Amino acid sequence: MRNLRNIRYGAWLQESPSAAAVTSACWDPAKDEVLCTTGPTEAKATIELVRLSDHQQQQQMVLGGGHVAVAVIVQADMATSGFGLKSHVVASWDAPSPSPDLPADRVVSIHHFSDTLTTCIILEGGDIVTVQEDDGFSGAGDVQIEIVGSIDAGIAAAGWSPDEELLVVVTKEGNAVFMGRTFDPIADVEMTAEDLKLSKHVSVGWGKKETQFQGKGAKALRDPTIPEKVDEGLPSVNEDGSAAVSWRGDGAYVAINSTAGGARRVVRVFSREGVLDSVSEPVDHLEGSLSWRPSGNLIAGIQRLSEKTDVVFFESNGLRHGQFTLRNADGPLSEHEKIRLEWNSDSTVLAVILKDRIQLWTMGNYHWYLKQELPLASEFSGLSWHPEKPLRFAAATIGGVNFAEYIFTVARGSLSPPNDHGSVAVIDGQTVKLTPFRTANVPPPMAWAEPEFPASVVDVAFDPSNSLMAVLHRKGLDVFEWQTKGDRSIRPTELAKVVFDAAGVPLQVAFSSKTECQILASAEGLKVETYAVKASGLSLTNTTQLKPTETIASIFSYEGDSGVEAIAQDRSGKLYRLPSQQAPELLGTQLSTQLPWCEVRDINGRPVALGMTRNGHLYANSKQLAKNVTSFAVTPAHIIFTTNNHFLKFVHLVDPEEMEVPGDDPEIDERCRSIERGARLVTATPTNMNLVLQMPRGNLETIYPRAMVVAGIRQLVDEKNYGRAFAFCRTQRVDMNILYDHQPSQFLSNVGLFLEQLKDISYIDLFLSSLREEDVTQTMYKDTKRSPRSSEPEPVTKSSKSKVNKICDAILKSLAPKKATNLQNIITAHVCKDPPALDDGLTLVSELMQEDEKLAERAVEHICFLVDVNRLYDNALGLYNLDLALLVAQQSQRDPREYLPFIQNLHKLPDLRRKFEIDDHLDRRAKALSHLKALDAFDELQNYVVKHSLYQEALSLYRYDQARHQILTGLYASHLESNSKYRDAGLAYETLQNFSKATSCYRAAGVTCWRECLFAAQQQTPPPSEDAFTELASTLAEALWEGKEYAAAATIHADYLSALETAVKCLCKGYHFAEALRLIARDRRPDLLPTVFDSGL
Repeated sequence: MRNLRNIRYGAWLQESPSAAAVTSACWDPAKDEVLCTTGPTEAKATIELVRLSDHQQQQQMVLGGGHVAVAVIVQADMATSGFGLKSHVVASWDAPSPSPDLPADRVVSIHHFSDTLTTCIILEGGDIVTVQEDDGFSGAGDVQIEIVGSIDAGIAAAGWSPDEELLVVVTKEGNAVFMGRTFDPIADVEMTAEDLKLSKHVSVGWGKKETQFQGKGAKALRDPTIPEKVDEGLPSVNEDGSAAVSWRGDGAYVAINSTAGGARRVVRVFSREGVLDSVSEPVDHLEGSLSWRPSGNLIAGIQRLSEKTDVVFFESNGLRHGQFTLRNADGPLSEHEKIRLEWNSDSTVLAVILKDRIQLWTMGNYHWYLKQELPLASEFSGLSWHPEKPLRFAAATIGGVNFAEYIFTVARGSLSPPNDHGSVAVIDGQTVKLTPFRTANVPPPMAWAEPEFPASVVDVAFDPSNSLMAVLHRKGLDVFEWQTKGDRSIRPTELAKVVFDAAGVPLQVAFSSKTECQILASAEGLKVETYAVKASGLSLTNTTQLKPTETIASIFSYEGDSGVEAIAQDRSGKLYRLPSQQAPELLGTQLSTQLPWCEVRDINGRPVALGMTRNGHLYANSKQLAKNVTSFAVTPAHIIFTTNNHFLKFVHLVDPEEMEVPGDDPEIDERCRSIERGARLVTATPTNMNLVLQMPRGNLETIYPRAMVVAGIRQLVDEKNYGRAFAFCRTQRVDMNILYDHQPSQFLSNVGLFLEQLKDISYIDLFLSSLREEDVTQTMYKDTKRSPRSSEPEPVTKSSKSKVNKICDAILKSLAPKKATNLQNIITAHVCKDPPALDDGLTLVSELMQEDEKLAERAVEHICFLVDVNRLYDNALGLYNLDLALLVAQQSQRDPREYLPFIQNLHKLPDLRRKFEIDDHLDRRAKALSHLKALDAFDELQNYVVKHSLYQEALSLYRYDQARHQILTGLYASHLESNSKYRDAGLAYETLQNFSKATSCYRAAGVTCWRECLFAAQQQTPPPSEDAFTELASTLAEALWEGKEYAAAATIHADYLSALETAVKCLCKGYHFAEALRLIARDRRPDLLPTVFDSGL
């Protein structure tokens, strides 16, 4: 889905038409300059090595008056100093033809070695020349020219390996000579027809008529893996006997395309040591062009057939591997005698060089796209891709050298709702493949619409409203109107067009308003042409010529507060507003370097430039956000980008100082998501909360990132569009609690609107059943955007009422008048409360049974679906409604023989007895007890209390009936005593004035109840004997002594046993010396001081 967009174009022309033709060109990657040769010719056997450099001074563009809208960049032929291109002759020497059969020598290969400042030029006559430039430090400025070797037979082709360590030379005698960097011979291989016998391909004779089955139905029975026709290697009509050399990207193998036996053309593959590895299978009409894809999987060649011309591919083993047909809008390709091929350094673009133009082809999803067609002012003589910048090349023509650089970019429409139709335009020669991804996700190479144009398309742009589309092609500019009807896109219709009068090279197009458009055309330099878009056509309203020092790398549309503008970026990264009536002005934000991919967005009222460098650095103004970025897109809420680590990330669109890039942790942060290796962004449609990714093979994938979906749902809730928000929650599996949690008070005040938008009863039920007490906006969907200080979040007020119950009550209140239509929802709301209000739901069903039996049956079916039917049966019984219980039981899997007799028996009982039986059956003992009280069956009640240990409940019921309360207290005291709860039993006996039992219980309770025990013993009637009381007190005192409760033991000895001496001993044992002294003094027993107290110290 990506197009090639030009960001740099220039040309260097010879000073005079009579000057020698440019014959070759190559790059000096260290200085980013081009070296080219002129000559030799028949008239002048001299070769000049010329160095071309670009030292442009970045200046502010000064454009004249005129309107700016859609801008199209075009450049044409230049003078020597045009566009800041400077040239100087490095060296010049005579190169006469060494053979009378060769009218003039010819440059076969040129290559520059940056490490030694040496240029190697190989001539057809056989000479290998090196030109070594001065390093610039010695100051001598000398250039050394040396013929390092010569091949007498002449040279047909040559090529240096990618690591610059090996040179392969194909001689005119048919030999392949392998040399090292110092031109020492490594191998000299003779290429003969015998090489074909070494072919690894097996012939089974399918090409011979006599070996083919010719019986009835032969065609139907033919093996589909066998071709209908097997090529024999017939020569092309343009066969010239030439040879070509091409290395694989890793330098391990080299391919040589040459003729075998003067007829068949063969592609031989050699190893670095000069060992023949494979030869190609026979291909009819194969020509001499050859280019090995640097990635190593394909070798490209040209096959010229009578009705078409194909680029054919071979594997490294020589077998065919597909092809595609070349296209030319200006006529048949038969007029182009020689077609050459050149892969760029990263294997993404195949340049097809015709006589007067260069075509750039790319492949995606097994389809070959013609992305660009660059016309040449004169006949082509050589093309050189930059070895380090994959999309930059220099093309040598007879009259000069053309420079061009491209980027891969997506021609997409606006990403701002409601105009985010997902419009994407893909250039394919004269065709533009259009797809609105919001409504039609058509996989490439197919498209939703494919308008055609009279010439190859150069660039496509959409206006910010997505209603206009400008298509720039080599012969003119067409503006289309692309309307939508509801959610459906209408086929684009041509609104206006213009045909260029003067020749030029159009480069870019961009919108700046809906009524005007600009073209930057070529006329001895750059010029801006402004066109007005009218129903009658495009009319030129202004033309401004740019100075040679003024450069534009890219232009694009920017929708600011004042409307749509066209923004230009120069090669230093400065951004300008293209002028309308006044001189251009710098934009309020600037970049520190040129960003080939750039957009400008208004953030908090000021423009912010967002862009990406060639090495994948993402910037917001001068702040670097991320590295290793492969693609990005900007929506009103996010900057979305993909990385080399195969992550899709979201950055909130806030002030650059506050922008925060999430880490590589998709498990924790919703702003990071793992994607397939090599996936890149195509477009995003925030309205649909999705984006489209393209995989390396070319296939598309539409995903709904959680960050995008949640942000969209929040916005929909803010807009009170609950219906659409619910739909996205349902389809994207987002917790529906966000519909309430994001704006709680708004939701409660708009419950009626919420229910009206959902409409469907099942949707309301789904929402109710999804409710939880958790606030998802603080947990799983916590907003990662740093809100400005002015916008405070909605205060969270603590409430004792459950969130779920609050929502259910609000919905119940709203649905109360709609019982007939929303009965199911009302029941669901009751059941979904926490805890479930089953009795309320069943009561509703009970009421319906009196009004509409069918409606009641529906209600019972629904409530049984929501809750366990056995639980509902018990609840229905608990309402004492036997008809309701029977109705619920009929929905269960129970055997009627189990519940019918039980219900029938209940029907026979009086009301209170029935209620008792029901509550007893449901283990609701307390309620059953109340029914026994109402029946005044006290004896039965006593037995029931004892059986089920309902003493507390019974005591509560009879708290005002003193006589029965005492009877129940006695039962309770006996129960406590039998369960070894002696202290509680003692208290119960005390309330009954049964001090004898209380004393025994307190005594059994242990030493902790010694006070209660002594008190109860003294309250007995008749009181215990003195001996019995003394024994009891002594027993308690001994137990307290053993339990180390010395103070308590002393109290018993002193107060109850009158044993002062023993009491003092106990107090001294427990270190209560002060209390011991107090007792001694109280009883005036100083004699105990030396005998008891002192010994106790």
